[in-house]
Amino acid sequence: QVQLVESGGGLVQAGGSLRLSCAASGRTFTWYTMGWFRQAPEKEREFVTAINWSGGNTYYADSVKGRFTISRDNAKNTVYLQMNSLKPEDTAGYYCAANPSNGYDDYAGYKYWGQGTQVTVSS
Repeated sequence: QVQLVESGGGLVQAGGSLRLSCAASGRTFTWYTMGWFRQAPEKEREFVTAINWSGGNTYYADSVKGRFTISRDNAKNTVYLQMNSLKPEDTAGYYCAANPSNGYDDYAGYKYWGQGTQVTVSS
């Protein structure tokens, strides 16, 4: 069993930055691919980024490439999402997820989810 807790969301002006954290409990965290997804009101949950167990492979949605960076610290059981050059369209609830059974960008395949943290970008 893995529990995920996100933090770091908030209100920021366009062009600003935020860093989200996802703290995980459970001994097997190190083995899991971790992902970030987001969901805006009345929209489907969408893939943002993912990172493999070692941190050696990262994947990004086209909409965030060059602006967002995912990283992980396995010693701290934590995954980070550094978000720079934020845009109003980045406004959404951001969710951390672990252990996908399908592709890293398929939210339906992730077994564990956090409760989410809200990011609001004002224009």
